[in-house]
Amino acid sequence: MSAPQDDIPFDKSPAAPSGEMLRLSPLVRRMIAPNPGPFTFTGTCTYVVGQGRVAVIDPGPDDAAHIAALTAALAGETVAQIVVTHTHRDHSPGARQLQALTGAPIVGCARHVPIENAPSGRLDASHDLDHAPDQVLADGDQLEGEGFSLVAVATPGHASNHLCFALPQENALFSGDHVMAWSTTIVAPPDGVMGDYMASLDKLRARDDAIYWPGHGGPVREPQRFVRALAHHRRQREISILNSLGRRESTIEEIVAEIYVGLDSRLTKAAGLSVLAHLEDLVLRGAVEAGGPATLSATYALKG
Repeated sequence: MSAPQDDIPFDKSPAAPSGEMLRLSPLVRRMIAPNPGPFTFTGTCTYVVGQGRVAVIDPGPDDAAHIAALTAALAGETVAQIVVTHTHRDHSPGARQLQALTGAPIVGCARHVPIENAPSGRLDASHDLDHAPDQVLADGDQLEGEGFSLVAVATPGHASNHLCFALPQENALFSGDHVMAWSTTIVAPPDGVMGDYMASLDKLRARDDAIYWPGHGGPVREPQRFVRALAHHRRQREISILNSLGRRESTIEEIVAEIYVGLDSRLTKAAGLSVLAHLEDLVLRGAVEAGGPATLSATYALKG
């Protein structure tokens, strides 16, 4: 799930029609779910890794037609593992449908635990609360398949339980919603945390993956350069927020109106959540004060 921006040269070309299995590399195939939208682009990318006995990454939303198309495309093959990057409802619910048809274990991210009594409230209602993995993977844990392996890379920020998965045999990374070629990523409190997101970007920049296969849209090429641009974009957004507060005390609604000029109205709420994530981080770091908890309705000012 993401929040489109126009100040980075993203690749917004359609990846492929939904329902079509496309080979991307010797070990990777992709089928896009039929759930396009302002936050999902052309739909959720479901990846198949291997041949014969395969791993399926992110079966997608609760969509029987997508799971039927996926299993039909894999006729004659065995789904050995169902791998989930995080529990947003456009990624994980299809895992249970696929498990019911194949008997394969669901592995990867932990179940989502709602944050009770968070100052910012329950703002991110997009989690799949029924996700119940058979095996939870921690950072560095490895899944072995026939002719491939998948290594978990913990990348909290977009979601607290977000995992990427490295494919060492092709020097590739399944980047989920943490890094996508078509758009920036929503960081929505309270489960989304800006400090964690930035630290996870730094973590990926230190790696040498040659290509990312993201949860929406086409591949991220030259990923270290792209991740550096994303981090710069977030720092510039923070500067814009601080500059706005330097002129006057402001609410999030006022900040969004000032710094998101020309924003698609469907994305106003998402922009507000992103600004809240930045402000939570700035309050934590002592640069900004809210006169109380950092919430969507608070009034913010520079501290000191």
